[in-house]
Amino acid sequence: MTTSRRTFVKTALSAAGAGGVLPPVAHATSGSNSFQNMAEPPDRVSAETEDGIRSLERRGNSWEGGGILVDTIPAGGRLAVRLSAPHIAVRTLQLRWRRVPGAPLRFLGDHWERGYGDLEWRGLVPERPMPWYFLTHDGNAAHAYGVATGAAALAHWQVDAAGVSLFLDVRCGGRGVTLGDRTLDPATVVVRRGRGDETPFAAARAFCALLSPSPRLPRSPVFGGNSWYSAYQNISADVIREMSGTVASLSPSGTRPYMVIDSGWQGGIGLHAAAGGPWQVGNSDFPDMGRMAEEMRGLGVRPAIWTRPLLTMDRVPQSWCLAAGRFPSQDPGRVLDPSVPEALVLVARDTARFTREWRYDLLKHDFTTWDIFGAWGFEMGRSVTRDGWSFADRSRTSAEIVSALYKMIREAAGDALVLGCNTIGHLAAGLFELQRTGDDTSGREWERTRKMGVNTLAFRLPQHRAFFAADADCAAVTTEVPWPLARRWLDLVARSGTPLFVSHAKAALGTEQRDAIRAAFAAAAVPQTDAEPLDWLETTCPSRWRLGGQPASFDWSDEGAET
Repeated sequence: MTTSRRTFVKTALSAAGAGGVLPPVAHATSGSNSFQNMAEPPDRVSAETEDGIRSLERRGNSWEGGGILVDTIPAGGRLAVRLSAPHIAVRTLQLRWRRVPGAPLRFLGDHWERGYGDLEWRGLVPERPMPWYFLTHDGNAAHAYGVATGAAALAHWQVDAAGVSLFLDVRCGGRGVTLGDRTLDPATVVVRRGRGDETPFAAARAFCALLSPSPRLPRSPVFGGNSWYSAYQNISADVIREMSGTVASLSPSGTRPYMVIDSGWQGGIGLHAAAGGPWQVGNSDFPDMGRMAEEMRGLGVRPAIWTRPLLTMDRVPQSWCLAAGRFPSQDPGRVLDPSVPEALVLVARDTARFTREWRYDLLKHDFTTWDIFGAWGFEMGRSVTRDGWSFADRSRTSAEIVSALYKMIREAAGDALVLGCNTIGHLAAGLFELQRTGDDTSGREWERTRKMGVNTLAFRLPQHRAFFAADADCAAVTTEVPWPLARRWLDLVARSGTPLFVSHAKAALGTEQRDAIRAAFAAAAVPQTDAEPLDWLETTCPSRWRLGGQPASFDWSDEGAET
């Protein structure tokens, strides 16, 4: 564990109280500003099977009915949930706590995978699914409720005027899981009571540290370049050489920035901008990917590479793949089934080729959530995928199968850093050093960067160094994005303490742009005091921040404004 991480954990746990979890929250009464402690057994448990929903009968802290047993075990300020169902396929569990606070509250929820510019504090919205965790704020203190990272279920919360529900999706794809004699531990509920002397942001950071006690973090700050937003898929070895040389020349002396070859190097690029494998060789513009990495290293950067591990045009057995046509629209190729051991071996071999044979120092892998579940996070709502399909292995939940895929990629990557994109952060925590926490910014449209980038940085920042190093996505320097606005985004990311990747177009680099990137890399190359959005309770796009302990303001709409 790095010194900065130890300091962060110590501070976060101190804020949380002795042992990391504050004393149990009392049952809510009139005027109370917190819910009943969800670290205590719920008032009701029901289970959804392929035949419908059934309410389970309580016996102590256990719940039974129709061949299903759910144990809710309180211990150490947490609530462990266990499921046994030897002879019936279970889809979803619902845990229900009936008590509610008397005071009006605002709520902040998380997202299934990346954020899409839509993370925000809101009033009570009963139909709003809040994946993984949520916080409440009454104007005085922020309390937090969630499930620990590494869960074996896809979890979301809903709050209404009568209480709180936790839904644990234990399906295998879109069908119930068949556990047999195996007992499943779907999730562990964690609760943190806030204090009046801390900001909601400080409460969120402390809570994320409780949810994810053992993150895997880079040993030093991560910064450098990425080809996507300056060239998109239209790249070549010459483009990467130019970008590598420029990124190295603008970086502080004695540092080695990363340079990410994003999509565009693979053989199937003519079929789709983010085409899949096979991944054995590059296309005609990248004749030797191993030599490319050597050249980049010689130019002063650490080579990094993008991949889409589950999609392939290769001739693999159909039994290794998920069923074709299970979703209305799919990209060209077959999607590997990560529950099939042979498919995992293939992904592991590709991963090892990138990092061990070709010697790339960072692996960015992308699209696995889309390829598996057939939906983006903003489309998922209460269900991450459609009904009616399953993985080949029906005995494991989707969360377990996805976690196994992540663990395999992490192991196969060896000493290289792993950056997950379109991956599920709550399952990636502790495995990936870096996580793309929001949808794409843009080198063509400033409004997209404003919406996706600023919102992501602000609302996913509590996960930074608690779950992983949180990458809010690139700062693009192109002729199509107004430079005054692009510069502000570059400056904010650089001073936020989070990873910084710059996508520069050669034609857009004048003296002013080079000087700004040089200053941004200098800031990003050293550990920074974590940023804090100061107006995130009122807006989805915070303009007031605390950076390095000092206030800073950004105008995200008027390129002529002084900031």
